[in-house]
Amino acid sequence: MELSFTQGRWNYESWGGFDPIPSSNAKPPGVELWAVFDAPQHLIDALWKNLTHTLSGLFCASINFLESSTAYSAPEWSFPPASGKLRYGTLPREAVCTENLTPWLKLLPCRDKAGISMLLDRPSIYRGFYHSQRLHLTSTGSGSEGMDPGIILEQTLTVVLQPDSQRASLAHASEKHIQPSWSLSSIFGKQISGRCVLAETSNVYFLLDMGLVAELEHIHKENEKSEEYVLISEKFWNNPSFELSAKPDRIFIEESSLLSKNASVLYKFEIEKYGESEPFDLGLFWKTPVVWLCQQAPLHANRFLMGSGNERGAIAISLKSTQSSEGFMGSNSNDERCELRVDVFQVVPWYVKVYFHSLQVFVDQQPKAVSDIIEKIHVSPSKDKVSPGVMELVLTLPCSVSSAVLTIEFDKGFLHIDEYPPDANQGFDIPSAIVSFPDFHARMVFLENDSLNKSPEKSPVMSYTEVLLVPLTTPDFSMPYNVITITCTVFALYFGSLLNALRRRVAEEERFLKDKG
Repeated sequence: MELSFTQGRWNYESWGGFDPIPSSNAKPPGVELWAVFDAPQHLIDALWKNLTHTLSGLFCASINFLESSTAYSAPEWSFPPASGKLRYGTLPREAVCTENLTPWLKLLPCRDKAGISMLLDRPSIYRGFYHSQRLHLTSTGSGSEGMDPGIILEQTLTVVLQPDSQRASLAHASEKHIQPSWSLSSIFGKQISGRCVLAETSNVYFLLDMGLVAELEHIHKENEKSEEYVLISEKFWNNPSFELSAKPDRIFIEESSLLSKNASVLYKFEIEKYGESEPFDLGLFWKTPVVWLCQQAPLHANRFLMGSGNERGAIAISLKSTQSSEGFMGSNSNDERCELRVDVFQVVPWYVKVYFHSLQVFVDQQPKAVSDIIEKIHVSPSKDKVSPGVMELVLTLPCSVSSAVLTIEFDKGFLHIDEYPPDANQGFDIPSAIVSFPDFHARMVFLENDSLNKSPEKSPVMSYTEVLLVPLTTPDFSMPYNVITITCTVFALYFGSLLNALRRRVAEEERFLKDKG
Protein backbone atom coordinates (compact mmCIF):
# COMPACT_ATOMS: atom_id res chain seq x y z
CA MET A 1 0.00 0.00 0.00
CA GLU A 2 1.14 3.53 -0.71
CA LEU A 3 -0.49 6.78 0.39
CA SER A 4 0.74 10.26 -0.51
CA PHE A 5 -0.35 13.82 0.32
CA THR A 6 1.06 16.38 -2.11
CA GLN A 7 0.84 20.13 -2.49
CA GLY A 8 2.19 21.59 -5.71
CA ARG A 9 3.42 19.86 -8.86
CA TRP A 10 6.89 18.48 -9.47
CA ASN A 11 8.70 20.56 -12.09
CA TYR A 12 10.26 17.87 -14.24
CA GLU A 13 12.05 20.33 -16.50
CA SER A 14 13.86 22.19 -13.70
CA TRP A 15 14.14 19.55 -10.95
CA GLY A 16 14.85 16.51 -13.10
CA GLY A 17 12.85 13.46 -14.11
CA PHE A 18 15.26 10.52 -14.36
CA ASP A 19 16.84 10.02 -10.94
CA PRO A 20 15.07 8.05 -8.16
CA ILE A 21 13.61 11.12 -6.42
CA PRO A 22 11.13 12.20 -9.15
CA SER A 23 10.41 8.62 -10.22
CA SER A 24 9.62 7.33 -6.71
CA ASN A 25 8.77 10.34 -4.53
CA ALA A 26 7.23 12.87 -6.93
CA LYS A 27 3.46 12.44 -6.71
CA PRO A 28 0.37 14.08 -8.26
CA PRO A 29 -1.35 16.96 -6.45
CA GLY A 30 -3.77 15.99 -3.71
CA VAL A 31 -4.10 12.42 -2.42
CA GLU A 32 -3.00 9.28 -4.21
CA LEU A 33 -3.71 5.80 -2.82
CA TRP A 34 -3.04 2.38 -4.24
CA ALA A 35 -3.12 -1.01 -2.60
CA VAL A 36 -2.56 -4.64 -3.57
CA PHE A 37 -4.67 -7.12 -1.60
CA ASP A 38 -3.92 -10.73 -0.73
CA ALA A 39 -7.53 -11.84 -0.75
CA PRO A 40 -10.09 -13.44 -3.04
CA GLN A 41 -11.26 -11.29 -5.93
CA HIS A 42 -14.84 -10.91 -4.67
CA LEU A 43 -13.65 -9.43 -1.34
CA ILE A 44 -11.23 -6.82 -2.67
CA ASP A 45 -13.77 -4.02 -3.14
CA ALA A 46 -15.08 -4.44 0.41
CA LEU A 47 -11.52 -4.44 1.80
CA TRP A 48 -10.75 -1.32 -0.21
CA LYS A 49 -13.68 0.51 1.37
CA ASN A 50 -12.57 -0.49 4.86
CA LEU A 51 -9.04 0.68 4.07
CA THR A 52 -10.19 4.10 2.86
CA HIS A 53 -12.28 4.71 5.98
CA THR A 54 -9.43 3.64 8.25
CA LEU A 55 -6.89 5.91 6.57
CA SER A 56 -9.38 8.78 6.52
CA GLY A 57 -9.68 8.66 10.28
CA LEU A 58 -5.95 8.21 10.88
CA PHE A 59 -4.79 11.10 8.70
CA CYS A 60 -7.72 13.53 9.10
CA ALA A 61 -8.42 13.57 5.35
CA SER A 62 -11.28 12.92 2.94
CA ILE A 63 -9.88 9.58 1.79
CA ASN A 64 -13.25 7.99 2.51
CA PHE A 65 -14.52 9.57 -0.73
CA LEU A 66 -12.47 6.92 -2.55
CA GLU A 67 -14.83 4.21 -1.32
CA SER A 68 -17.25 4.97 -4.15
CA SER A 69 -16.82 2.78 -7.22
CA THR A 70 -16.76 5.95 -9.34
CA ALA A 71 -13.56 7.14 -7.61
CA TYR A 72 -11.18 4.19 -8.00
CA SER A 73 -10.05 1.84 -10.75
CA ALA A 74 -8.26 -1.49 -11.20
CA PRO A 75 -5.26 -1.14 -13.58
CA GLU A 76 -4.25 -4.28 -15.41
CA TRP A 77 -0.61 -3.77 -16.36
CA SER A 78 0.28 -0.10 -16.96
CA PHE A 79 0.66 0.97 -13.31
CA PRO A 80 3.40 -0.78 -11.33
CA PRO A 81 2.90 -2.95 -9.38
CA ALA A 82 0.03 -3.92 -11.64
CA SER A 83 -1.93 -7.05 -10.85
CA GLY A 84 -5.50 -8.20 -10.84
CA LYS A 85 -5.82 -7.33 -7.15
CA LEU A 86 -4.66 -3.72 -7.40
CA ARG A 87 -6.92 -0.76 -6.65
CA TYR A 88 -5.94 2.82 -7.47
CA GLY A 89 -7.63 6.12 -6.59
CA THR A 90 -6.81 9.83 -6.42
CA LEU A 91 -8.35 13.01 -4.98
CA PRO A 92 -6.75 15.88 -6.93
CA ARG A 93 -8.53 18.62 -5.00
CA GLU A 94 -7.67 17.41 -1.49
CA ALA A 95 -5.99 20.22 0.45
CA VAL A 96 -2.86 19.27 2.39
CA CYS A 97 -2.40 20.88 5.80
CA THR A 98 -0.59 20.39 9.09
CA GLU A 99 -3.43 18.18 10.34
CA ASN A 100 -2.25 15.61 7.76
CA LEU A 101 1.43 15.99 8.68
CA THR A 102 0.90 15.51 12.43
CA PRO A 103 -0.46 11.91 12.17
CA TRP A 104 2.39 11.15 9.75
CA LEU A 105 4.94 12.37 12.32
CA LYS A 106 3.34 10.27 15.05
CA LEU A 107 4.46 7.14 13.21
CA LEU A 108 8.12 8.12 13.73
CA PRO A 109 9.87 6.72 16.83
CA CYS A 110 10.76 10.15 18.23
CA ARG A 111 8.17 12.14 16.25
CA ASP A 112 9.70 15.57 15.57
CA LYS A 113 11.34 15.91 18.99
CA ALA A 114 14.74 14.34 18.22
CA GLY A 115 16.87 13.22 15.31
CA ILE A 116 16.61 14.37 11.71
CA SER A 117 12.86 14.95 12.07
CA MET A 118 13.65 18.00 14.21
CA LEU A 119 14.10 19.86 10.91
CA LEU A 120 10.42 19.42 10.04
CA ASP A 121 9.38 22.97 10.85
CA ARG A 122 5.83 23.49 9.61
CA PRO A 123 6.18 27.07 8.27
CA SER A 124 9.40 26.16 6.46
CA ILE A 125 7.85 23.11 4.80
CA TYR A 126 4.57 24.67 3.70
CA ARG A 127 6.09 27.80 2.20
CA GLY A 128 8.16 25.73 -0.24
CA PHE A 129 7.47 25.18 -3.92
CA TYR A 130 6.54 21.54 -3.45
CA HIS A 131 6.09 19.06 -0.62
CA SER A 132 4.86 15.49 -0.60
CA GLN A 133 4.53 13.12 2.35
CA ARG A 134 4.52 9.47 1.39
CA LEU A 135 3.67 6.33 3.35
CA HIS A 136 4.59 2.93 1.94
CA LEU A 137 3.59 -0.36 3.59
CA THR A 138 4.76 -3.82 2.57
CA SER A 139 3.57 -7.02 4.20
CA THR A 140 6.27 -9.68 4.41
CA GLY A 141 5.66 -13.39 4.77
CA SER A 142 7.72 -15.97 6.60
CA GLY A 143 9.67 -16.85 3.48
CA SER A 144 10.45 -13.35 2.24
CA GLU A 145 14.25 -13.11 2.06
CA GLY A 146 14.61 -14.77 5.43
CA MET A 147 12.66 -12.06 7.25
CA ASP A 148 10.14 -12.59 9.99
CA PRO A 149 6.51 -12.03 9.04
CA GLY A 150 5.44 -8.46 9.62
CA ILE A 151 4.98 -5.08 7.97
CA ILE A 152 7.74 -2.83 6.60
CA LEU A 153 6.90 0.87 6.98
CA GLU A 154 8.70 3.43 4.82
CA GLN A 155 8.05 7.16 5.27
CA THR A 156 9.34 9.77 2.86
CA LEU A 157 8.94 13.54 2.93
CA THR A 158 10.01 15.29 -0.29
CA VAL A 159 10.34 19.07 -0.10
CA VAL A 160 11.57 21.64 -2.62
CA LEU A 161 12.65 24.84 -0.88
CA GLN A 162 14.28 28.07 -1.99
CA PRO A 163 17.35 29.33 -0.10
CA ASP A 164 17.17 32.70 1.57
CA SER A 165 18.62 35.00 -1.10
CA GLN A 166 18.96 37.93 1.30
CA ARG A 167 21.36 36.08 3.58
CA ALA A 168 23.26 34.81 0.59
CA SER A 169 23.64 38.32 -0.82
CA LEU A 170 25.02 39.56 2.50
CA ALA A 171 27.54 36.74 2.64
CA HIS A 172 28.66 37.38 -0.93
CA ALA A 173 28.12 41.08 -1.43
CA SER A 174 30.77 41.30 -4.14
CA GLU A 175 29.19 38.58 -6.28
CA LYS A 176 26.00 39.76 -7.97
CA HIS A 177 25.10 36.76 -10.11
CA ILE A 178 26.15 33.94 -7.80
CA GLN A 179 23.55 31.36 -6.79
CA PRO A 180 22.41 31.65 -3.16
CA SER A 181 24.25 29.69 -0.51
CA TRP A 182 22.26 27.81 2.12
CA SER A 183 22.42 25.86 5.35
CA LEU A 184 19.98 23.68 7.27
CA SER A 185 19.37 26.44 9.82
CA SER A 186 18.66 29.04 7.11
CA ILE A 187 16.20 26.77 5.27
CA PHE A 188 14.42 25.03 8.15
CA GLY A 189 15.22 27.42 10.99
CA LYS A 190 16.55 24.53 13.13
CA GLN A 191 19.63 22.36 13.60
CA ILE A 192 20.07 18.65 14.32
CA SER A 193 21.17 18.08 17.90
CA GLY A 194 21.93 14.37 17.84
CA ARG A 195 20.07 11.29 16.69
CA CYS A 196 16.90 9.68 17.97
CA VAL A 197 17.77 7.23 20.74
CA LEU A 198 15.54 4.57 19.18
CA ALA A 199 17.23 4.79 15.79
CA GLU A 200 19.99 2.33 14.91
CA THR A 201 21.46 4.67 12.29
CA SER A 202 20.83 8.35 11.56
CA ASN A 203 22.60 9.84 8.55
CA VAL A 204 22.36 12.88 6.30
CA TYR A 205 23.27 12.41 2.65
CA PHE A 206 24.21 15.21 0.30
CA LEU A 207 24.12 14.40 -3.43
CA LEU A 208 25.91 16.23 -6.23
CA ASP A 209 24.14 15.54 -9.51
CA MET A 210 26.28 14.30 -12.39
CA GLY A 211 25.49 17.43 -14.38
CA LEU A 212 26.81 19.59 -11.55
CA VAL A 213 29.90 17.40 -11.14
CA ALA A 214 30.66 17.68 -14.86
CA GLU A 215 30.30 21.46 -14.74
CA LEU A 216 32.57 21.71 -11.69
CA GLU A 217 35.19 19.61 -13.44
CA HIS A 218 34.94 21.82 -16.52
CA ILE A 219 35.36 25.00 -14.47
CA HIS A 220 38.34 23.58 -12.60
CA LYS A 221 40.07 22.45 -15.80
CA GLU A 222 39.68 25.92 -17.27
CA ASN A 223 41.15 27.59 -14.20
CA GLU A 224 43.88 25.00 -13.60
CA LYS A 225 44.89 23.81 -17.04
CA SER A 226 48.26 22.56 -15.90
CA GLU A 227 46.94 20.44 -13.06
CA GLU A 228 44.68 17.47 -13.71
CA TYR A 229 41.48 17.56 -11.68
CA VAL A 230 40.86 14.44 -9.63
CA LEU A 231 37.23 13.95 -8.60
CA ILE A 232 37.69 11.21 -6.05
CA SER A 233 39.77 13.07 -3.52
CA GLU A 234 39.49 14.15 0.06
CA LYS A 235 39.59 17.78 -1.03
CA PHE A 236 36.55 17.58 -3.27
CA TRP A 237 34.26 18.68 -0.47
CA ASN A 238 36.32 21.87 -0.23
CA ASN A 239 37.22 23.04 -3.73
CA PRO A 240 37.47 26.38 -5.59
CA SER A 241 33.78 26.29 -6.63
CA PHE A 242 32.02 25.58 -3.32
CA GLU A 243 32.67 24.72 0.30
CA LEU A 244 30.81 22.55 2.79
CA SER A 245 30.59 23.67 6.41
CA ALA A 246 31.10 20.11 7.71
CA LYS A 247 33.53 17.45 6.63
CA PRO A 248 31.78 14.32 5.33
CA ASP A 249 32.45 11.00 6.99
CA ARG A 250 32.38 9.09 3.71
CA ILE A 251 32.28 9.88 0.00
CA PHE A 252 30.55 7.57 -2.48
CA ILE A 253 30.99 7.64 -6.24
CA GLU A 254 28.29 6.43 -8.62
CA GLU A 255 29.28 3.20 -10.31
CA SER A 256 28.07 4.00 -13.82
CA SER A 257 25.93 6.50 -15.62
CA LEU A 258 23.68 5.93 -18.58
CA LEU A 259 23.62 9.52 -19.75
CA SER A 260 27.31 10.41 -19.77
CA LYS A 261 30.74 9.42 -18.60
CA ASN A 262 30.37 11.56 -15.47
CA ALA A 263 29.21 10.19 -12.14
CA SER A 264 27.26 11.60 -9.22
CA VAL A 265 28.94 12.12 -5.85
CA LEU A 266 27.27 11.30 -2.54
CA TYR A 267 28.47 12.62 0.82
CA LYS A 268 27.52 10.87 4.05
CA PHE A 269 27.33 12.64 7.42
CA GLU A 270 26.80 10.55 10.56
CA ILE A 271 24.59 12.33 13.10
CA GLU A 272 25.44 10.18 16.12
CA LYS A 273 28.66 12.11 16.81
CA TYR A 274 26.80 15.41 17.13
CA GLY A 275 24.89 16.64 20.18
CA GLU A 276 23.29 19.65 21.82
CA SER A 277 26.70 21.19 22.56
CA GLU A 278 27.72 20.77 18.91
CA PRO A 279 24.62 20.55 16.67
CA PHE A 280 24.83 19.50 13.05
CA ASP A 281 24.22 22.35 10.60
CA LEU A 282 25.27 21.46 7.07
CA GLY A 283 25.86 24.44 4.83
CA LEU A 284 26.86 24.91 1.19
CA PHE A 285 28.70 28.13 0.30
CA TRP A 286 29.22 28.90 -3.39
CA LYS A 287 32.32 30.69 -4.57
CA THR A 288 31.69 30.87 -8.33
CA PRO A 289 28.51 30.96 -10.46
CA VAL A 290 27.59 27.49 -11.72
CA VAL A 291 24.76 26.53 -14.08
CA TRP A 292 23.83 22.91 -14.75
CA LEU A 293 20.88 20.76 -15.82
CA CYS A 294 19.33 17.86 -13.94
CA GLN A 295 18.83 14.49 -15.56
CA GLN A 296 15.75 14.36 -17.75
CA ALA A 297 13.47 11.50 -18.72
CA PRO A 298 13.57 10.40 -22.39
CA LEU A 299 10.34 12.27 -23.10
CA HIS A 300 8.72 15.19 -21.30
CA ALA A 301 4.97 14.68 -20.87
CA ASN A 302 2.28 17.37 -20.84
CA ARG A 303 -1.49 17.17 -21.01
CA PHE A 304 -4.06 19.80 -21.97
CA LEU A 305 -7.66 20.26 -23.10
CA MET A 306 -8.84 21.19 -26.57
CA GLY A 307 -12.16 22.61 -27.71
CA SER A 308 -14.58 25.09 -26.19
CA GLY A 309 -18.08 25.16 -24.79
CA ASN A 310 -19.88 22.95 -22.32
CA GLU A 311 -20.88 20.21 -24.75
CA ARG A 312 -17.75 18.45 -26.02
CA GLY A 313 -13.96 18.65 -26.04
CA ALA A 314 -10.76 16.63 -26.39
CA ILE A 315 -7.83 15.53 -24.23
CA ALA A 316 -4.31 15.74 -25.65
CA ILE A 317 -1.15 14.16 -24.21
CA SER A 318 2.04 15.65 -25.61
CA LEU A 319 5.39 13.85 -25.45
CA LYS A 320 8.46 15.89 -26.38
CA SER A 321 12.01 14.64 -26.60
CA THR A 322 14.41 16.09 -24.04
CA GLN A 323 17.93 17.26 -24.71
CA SER A 324 19.27 14.10 -23.11
CA SER A 325 17.48 11.75 -25.52
CA GLU A 326 20.65 11.14 -27.53
CA GLY A 327 22.41 9.99 -24.38
CA PHE A 328 19.60 7.54 -23.63
CA MET A 329 19.51 6.02 -27.10
CA GLY A 330 23.23 5.99 -27.70
CA SER A 331 24.66 5.46 -31.14
CA ASN A 332 21.61 3.45 -32.24
CA SER A 333 19.21 6.40 -31.97
CA ASN A 334 19.10 6.79 -35.76
CA ASP A 335 18.60 3.09 -36.38
CA GLU A 336 15.17 2.28 -37.78
CA ARG A 337 14.94 -0.81 -35.59
CA CYS A 338 15.56 1.21 -32.42
CA GLU A 339 12.31 1.63 -30.51
CA LEU A 340 11.28 3.48 -27.37
CA ARG A 341 8.49 1.98 -25.27
CA VAL A 342 6.14 4.31 -23.39
CA ASP A 343 3.29 3.20 -21.09
CA VAL A 344 0.33 5.55 -20.54
CA PHE A 345 -2.28 5.12 -17.80
CA GLN A 346 -5.29 7.45 -17.86
CA VAL A 347 -8.42 7.50 -15.67
CA VAL A 348 -11.38 9.76 -16.51
CA PRO A 349 -14.53 10.29 -14.40
CA TRP A 350 -17.79 8.85 -15.61
CA TYR A 351 -19.27 12.26 -16.47
CA VAL A 352 -16.49 12.78 -19.04
CA LYS A 353 -17.76 10.41 -21.72
CA VAL A 354 -14.69 9.48 -23.76
CA TYR A 355 -15.00 8.12 -27.30
CA PHE A 356 -12.11 5.67 -27.42
CA HIS A 357 -12.57 5.09 -31.16
CA SER A 358 -11.58 8.73 -31.75
CA LEU A 359 -8.00 8.11 -30.55
CA GLN A 360 -5.47 9.71 -32.89
CA VAL A 361 -1.67 9.62 -32.87
CA PHE A 362 0.69 12.23 -34.30
CA VAL A 363 4.44 11.57 -34.51
CA ASP A 364 6.65 14.54 -35.42
CA GLN A 365 3.50 16.48 -36.37
CA GLN A 366 2.48 13.79 -38.87
CA PRO A 367 -0.64 11.62 -38.39
CA LYS A 368 0.10 7.93 -37.95
CA ALA A 369 -2.04 4.82 -37.93
CA VAL A 370 -2.97 3.78 -34.43
CA SER A 371 -1.94 0.18 -35.09
CA ASP A 372 1.58 1.31 -36.11
CA ILE A 373 2.31 3.16 -32.86
CA ILE A 374 0.13 1.50 -30.21
CA GLU A 375 1.41 -1.98 -29.51
CA LYS A 376 -1.07 -2.84 -26.77
CA ILE A 377 -4.25 -1.22 -25.48
CA HIS A 378 -6.72 -1.97 -22.71
CA VAL A 379 -9.91 0.07 -22.44
CA SER A 380 -12.56 -0.07 -19.73
CA PRO A 381 -15.45 2.25 -20.70
CA SER A 382 -17.10 4.23 -17.96
CA LYS A 383 -20.57 3.49 -16.64
CA ASP A 384 -22.83 6.29 -15.53
CA LYS A 385 -22.61 6.73 -11.76
CA VAL A 386 -20.95 3.29 -11.43
CA SER A 387 -17.30 3.31 -12.57
CA PRO A 388 -14.81 5.64 -14.29
CA GLY A 389 -13.23 5.10 -17.68
CA VAL A 390 -9.73 3.56 -17.82
CA MET A 391 -7.33 3.59 -20.74
CA GLU A 392 -3.97 1.78 -20.73
CA LEU A 393 -1.64 2.12 -23.70
CA VAL A 394 1.77 0.78 -24.74
CA LEU A 395 3.35 3.05 -27.34
CA THR A 396 6.25 1.99 -29.53
CA LEU A 397 7.99 5.11 -30.83
CA PRO A 398 11.15 5.39 -32.93
CA CYS A 399 14.22 6.42 -30.95
CA SER A 400 14.71 9.45 -33.16
CA VAL A 401 11.26 10.82 -32.32
CA SER A 402 11.08 14.55 -31.65
CA SER A 403 7.45 14.81 -30.49
CA ALA A 404 4.36 12.67 -30.21
CA VAL A 405 0.77 13.67 -29.45
CA LEU A 406 -2.24 11.56 -28.45
CA THR A 407 -5.74 13.05 -28.79
CA ILE A 408 -9.09 11.61 -27.79
CA GLU A 409 -12.52 13.25 -27.91
CA PHE A 410 -15.18 13.30 -25.21
CA ASP A 411 -18.64 14.64 -24.40
CA LYS A 412 -19.47 16.37 -21.17
CA GLY A 413 -22.23 14.68 -19.19
CA PHE A 414 -24.95 16.05 -16.94
CA LEU A 415 -25.16 15.52 -13.20
CA HIS A 416 -28.09 15.50 -10.87
CA ILE A 417 -28.39 18.66 -8.80
CA ASP A 418 -27.54 16.70 -5.64
CA GLU A 419 -24.28 15.45 -7.19
CA TYR A 420 -22.71 18.87 -7.69
CA PRO A 421 -20.08 19.98 -5.17
CA PRO A 422 -20.41 23.32 -3.38
CA ASP A 423 -17.91 24.94 -5.78
CA ALA A 424 -19.37 23.48 -8.98
CA ASN A 425 -18.59 26.58 -11.04
CA GLN A 426 -14.88 26.07 -10.43
CA GLY A 427 -14.90 22.95 -12.61
CA PHE A 428 -14.30 19.23 -12.24
CA ASP A 429 -10.90 17.56 -12.02
CA ILE A 430 -9.51 14.84 -14.27
CA PRO A 431 -6.73 13.00 -12.37
CA SER A 432 -3.15 13.08 -13.61
CA ALA A 433 -2.14 10.63 -16.29
CA ILE A 434 0.89 8.43 -15.60
CA VAL A 435 3.60 8.12 -18.24
CA SER A 436 6.28 5.50 -17.57
CA PHE A 437 9.29 4.17 -19.46
CA PRO A 438 9.73 0.45 -18.61
CA ASP A 439 13.05 0.15 -20.47
CA PHE A 440 14.69 2.80 -18.24
CA HIS A 441 15.21 2.36 -14.52
CA ALA A 442 15.78 5.17 -12.05
CA ARG A 443 18.42 3.98 -9.66
CA MET A 444 21.88 4.98 -8.48
CA VAL A 445 24.58 2.51 -7.46
CA PHE A 446 27.44 3.95 -5.42
CA LEU A 447 30.85 2.50 -4.77
CA GLU A 448 32.68 2.65 -1.47
CA ASN A 449 36.39 1.78 -1.63
CA ASP A 450 35.89 0.03 -4.99
CA SER A 451 33.14 -2.14 -3.53
CA LEU A 452 29.40 -2.04 -4.10
CA ASN A 453 27.72 -0.08 -1.32
CA LYS A 454 24.11 -1.13 -1.81
CA SER A 455 22.22 -1.96 -4.96
CA PRO A 456 18.77 -0.39 -4.78
CA GLU A 457 15.75 -1.95 -6.36
CA LYS A 458 14.94 -1.12 -9.96
CA SER A 459 12.01 1.23 -10.48
CA PRO A 460 10.92 2.40 -13.94
CA VAL A 461 11.21 6.06 -14.83
CA MET A 462 7.77 7.57 -14.23
CA SER A 463 6.19 11.00 -14.49
CA TYR A 464 2.77 12.49 -13.80
CA THR A 465 1.00 14.96 -16.07
CA GLU A 466 -1.04 17.97 -15.03
CA VAL A 467 -4.48 17.75 -13.45
CA LEU A 468 -7.10 18.94 -15.93
CA LEU A 469 -9.97 21.21 -14.92
CA VAL A 470 -13.09 20.56 -17.01
CA PRO A 471 -16.02 23.00 -16.80
CA LEU A 472 -19.40 21.27 -16.95
CA THR A 473 -22.86 22.66 -17.47
CA THR A 474 -24.09 23.75 -14.04
CA PRO A 475 -27.67 24.64 -13.17
CA ASP A 476 -28.70 27.99 -11.75
CA PHE A 477 -28.42 27.17 -8.05
CA SER A 478 -30.12 30.48 -7.16
CA MET A 479 -33.32 29.51 -9.03
CA PRO A 480 -34.75 27.36 -6.20
CA TYR A 481 -34.24 30.29 -3.84
CA ASN A 482 -35.98 32.67 -6.25
CA VAL A 483 -38.90 30.28 -6.73
CA ILE A 484 -39.31 29.78 -2.99
CA THR A 485 -39.17 33.54 -2.37
CA ILE A 486 -41.75 34.54 -4.98
CA THR A 487 -44.03 31.61 -4.05
CA CYS A 488 -44.01 32.57 -0.38
CA THR A 489 -44.69 36.21 -1.28
CA VAL A 490 -47.72 35.28 -3.42
CA PHE A 491 -49.08 32.94 -0.77
CA ALA A 492 -48.60 35.60 1.91
CA LEU A 493 -50.52 38.22 -0.09
CA TYR A 494 -53.30 35.79 -1.00
CA PHE A 495 -53.90 34.31 2.45
CA GLY A 496 -53.48 37.71 4.10
CA SER A 497 -56.20 39.27 1.94
CA LEU A 498 -58.46 36.22 2.31
CA LEU A 499 -58.22 36.13 6.11
CA ASN A 500 -58.80 39.89 6.29
CA ALA A 501 -61.95 39.58 4.22
CA LEU A 502 -63.28 36.60 6.19
CA ARG A 503 -62.70 38.10 9.65
CA ARG A 504 -64.05 41.55 8.81
CA ARG A 505 -67.45 42.52 10.44
CA VAL A 506 -69.21 45.04 8.18
CA ALA A 507 -72.40 45.56 10.35
CA GLU A 508 -70.43 46.49 13.48
CA GLU A 509 -68.32 48.96 11.52
CA GLU A 510 -71.42 50.71 10.14
CA ARG A 511 -73.00 50.93 13.61
CA PHE A 512 -69.78 52.28 15.06
CA LEU A 513 -69.56 54.98 12.37
CA LYS A 514 -73.27 55.91 12.90
CA ASP A 515 -72.89 56.27 16.67
CA LYS A 516 -69.76 58.31 16.17
CA GLY A 517 -71.57 60.66 13.75
